[in-house]
Amino acid sequence: MIRKTSENLVYKAFGFNVQSEFLLPELPRINRQVKSVDINVSIADLTSLWEELSEPNDPYFVIQENLIMFHMPDTAIFLVQEGKRILVSPLEGSQDDHMRLYLLGTCMGALLMQRKILPLHGSAIAINGKAYAIVGDSGAGKSTLASSFLKRGYRLLSDDVIPVSLNENNVPIVTPAYPQQKLWLESLNEFGMESKQYRPIVDRETKFAIPVKDQFAHEKMPLAGIFELVKTTDEEIQLQPIQNLQRFRTLFYHTYRNFFIERSGLLEWHFNQSAKMLSYMDLYQIQRPISRFTANDLSELILTTIHKEAKVV
Repeated sequence: MIRKTSENLVYKAFGFNVQSEFLLPELPRINRQVKSVDINVSIADLTSLWEELSEPNDPYFVIQENLIMFHMPDTAIFLVQEGKRILVSPLEGSQDDHMRLYLLGTCMGALLMQRKILPLHGSAIAINGKAYAIVGDSGAGKSTLASSFLKRGYRLLSDDVIPVSLNENNVPIVTPAYPQQKLWLESLNEFGMESKQYRPIVDRETKFAIPVKDQFAHEKMPLAGIFELVKTTDEEIQLQPIQNLQRFRTLFYHTYRNFFIERSGLLEWHFNQSAKMLSYMDLYQIQRPISRFTANDLSELILTTIHKEAKVV
């Protein structure tokens, strides 16, 4: 069962002050007195509400405008409402680590959408004062590639959920999430990192939580480019620009929990947000061979591409 604190603690994540009844050790705590709280995370009995709203054809999700509920067997029922609160109803046999995965993943993705902040699924790296997103399917190597950039001295903005908003000039801005990465054992070995130093993620014994407090960017940055990572059986790395309508498809496909969008009544918002974002950035697809470790080669390729684009400008 998830540990409840004796006092409501306040954390900083995704640019928000988050007050929580639960311990969230992944997030930086705010020790000073805060004047306002943006998000409340608390425990509640959601059983009756779930029975009332859920339908037999969807045993896991209830999605409405400004309300998303989901039921994870053996873990909890979660409710995210109006971009302001997250309620958790723990189920028997639930584990702390497992519950926090959903709190900091699916719940935050839903909450960002409700606040009209577009959540990309990937890792964001700070390079020369700008943010660059690495997106791709699960297992594509997003976090591993991001870690290669950290080894080069660059800083992490987000891993898994990337919050993208528009400023007053409609420039897309990435807000830092929280200072942690998730890496597979294979990646740790390639980087010469000892797995015993890190905490395994529940149910994924070969994936580990990697704190990156000293290599975390705390300031917001304009999103200057997106690199889509795709695995290939070819032996050579290939990079090509994503063009025309495919740019919209790529952005939609790599929006975190994109099946929330239409049922939340946010399809028009997402399209308009995407159009404004795409006018400010370049999108590329990188095909990486699965036959060998390529993260260091990929980071070099991305840096070269960014440098060439900067020269053109």
